[in-house]
Amino acid sequence: MAQAMRPKSAGGGGSLFATDGRSHPREDSLMGITLVLGFLAFATCWITSLHMLSSWSGLVGIVVGAYGQYVSVTTRERFLIILGLGAAGIGFFIGMNHGGLW
Repeated sequence: MAQAMRPKSAGGGGSLFATDGRSHPREDSLMGITLVLGFLAFATCWITSLHMLSSWSGLVGIVVGAYGQYVSVTTRERFLIILGLGAAGIGFFIGMNHGGLW
């Protein structure tokens, strides 16, 4: 009942924490790339022979995520970029431990 009486936020639609009501294609793309690279780095870092893939995808994920964090506008973007950065960082460091970038 309380939710029915609460007015809609300025963002309207179904976008969680995207409260400014605008689209952010650049920021959303950086967020998606960071998440994909972070997942790739994290998933491949556990296989020793894939150390180059995990290190490079982790390194690029960290760089892209850092820039994405710098230009992000909404809480949703920042939250998901931090998740991608964490996964990329873990993948990068474990990949470096298994053999590094070369």
